[in-house]
Amino acid sequence: MTEKGSSIGSKLVRLRAGRSQREVAEALGISISALSMYETDKRVPRDQVKVRLAEFYEVTVQELFF
Repeated sequence: MTEKGSSIGSKLVRLRAGRSQREVAEALGISISALSMYETDKRVPRDQVKVRLAEFYEVTVQELFF
C-alpha cells in the first residue's frame, strides 16, 4: 500500500485519507499535535505508537516505518 522512498509523514497523511486528525488522534490515544508532528516528519513516534498506527491503518509496522 505504501511506496518505497516516501517519507513516514506522507505515508501517514495518505493513509489517514478522509479522516480528520482529531478522529485518528483520539482513536490512538495521542494528541492532535503529536499526530501533526508525525505527519510533517518533525517527530518520530515511540515504538508503542508505531504499533498502534500500523494496527489502526491495517498495515505492518515495517510497511509504514521502514
